[in-house]
Amino acid sequence: MKDCPKDSLMGKAVTGKPVTQCRDLNEVFEESLPAFGGAYLQRVYEVLKQVIEQRIPLVITCAGPVTVSDQHRAWLIPLMRAAQTAYITVTDAICYHDGHDSLRRTAERPIRKVDLFGDDARLREEGVIRVTDTGFDEQVLLDQDTVLTAMLQRPEFQKRMTTTERNYLLGRCYAEREQALGIAPGLMSTCAELDLPVFIGAPADGSVFLNSVKLWTLARMGKIRYSFDYDLHEDVFESCAYHHWGLFESKAKAMAIMILGGGVPKNYSLQPEPALSQIFFLKEIRGYDYDAQIVSAPVTDGSLSSCWPAEAVSWGKVNPDGYMSRTVSMQGDYSSYMPFIVRALVGKELLHHPPEPLRLYAQRERLKEALLRKIGGDAEAMEAMLRSLSLPEVLKA
Repeated sequence: MKDCPKDSLMGKAVTGKPVTQCRDLNEVFEESLPAFGGAYLQRVYEVLKQVIEQRIPLVITCAGPVTVSDQHRAWLIPLMRAAQTAYITVTDAICYHDGHDSLRRTAERPIRKVDLFGDDARLREEGVIRVTDTGFDEQVLLDQDTVLTAMLQRPEFQKRMTTTERNYLLGRCYAEREQALGIAPGLMSTCAELDLPVFIGAPADGSVFLNSVKLWTLARMGKIRYSFDYDLHEDVFESCAYHHWGLFESKAKAMAIMILGGGVPKNYSLQPEPALSQIFFLKEIRGYDYDAQIVSAPVTDGSLSSCWPAEAVSWGKVNPDGYMSRTVSMQGDYSSYMPFIVRALVGKELLHHPPEPLRLYAQRERLKEALLRKIGGDAEAMEAMLRSLSLPEVLKA
């Protein structure tokens, strides 16, 4: 009997295993999400599962108040440890709020639950700062600013540096306070422990930098000496070096990205491929081989936050070869889904035997030098770069 032509238009039968018969959450994701939104969620799970099982270097980008809400301890740090995480890209606010725990004067976190639909005028009157359904005393911000002001004046901060170096130093400072108070490690201190680079795509957009502006202003008036500054050229080049390492030097010879919430962190972490191929004119450069994202913006708004991996393929930021089976974009609130995805992925084996950290931050100078040699040793790329300095006749006025 010949196959019906209709069969080529359809896949396997849609079946859902009763969740009451599933052994664990992992099986729920694999057998009990047969269609619709559940199938999207299963696809995110499947892509991340491939990345973790195949030890693909993973970049994680995150926008949103994960440290205020303690999501970093709930699922982000477990994911970072379970995967071969290459680096993460976050907002400056995430780094700032990560320090609030080390301001504790009691056993409880200074961040408390607050009514999402309460009286914000009264909160303001009482000096309570609200972040969605969490809140804290305004004094927490003032204390955080005081602590950061002291940290930024330390000798090790008095130079130009990348956002990764600032965050490594900040993580070590936070670790000192957490250990002294007996607090579970936060995001920045964990990244410092793992030599895991932490990038900030918009370093001026946050309160850590606002405190630096205060010190810069006092230095400009001659009141203090202060020389901290960002080297953003070095920052971007470092991200390119990690991408180049992933494609050509890592065991997997591939790169993956997990995008949570869109925003500047997403755009920043998608930039290494065009920088390497379109700006440095290097050959055989490709974008991410795996791309999973959960973003709240609808694809029709035309923003970078909302664009699916397929759109990134047209830019070269995602590898076009086989991308349809290795990419997924789901519209939703990642805080609602990631705890379940990570718990399903991080089984007993990974809990007890996590992979060795990549520790790319400790290798950053070597990797940057390797990329410089690659660019300098590519005569064709160098010629194209130098040629790009002159405006073509067709573009001249």
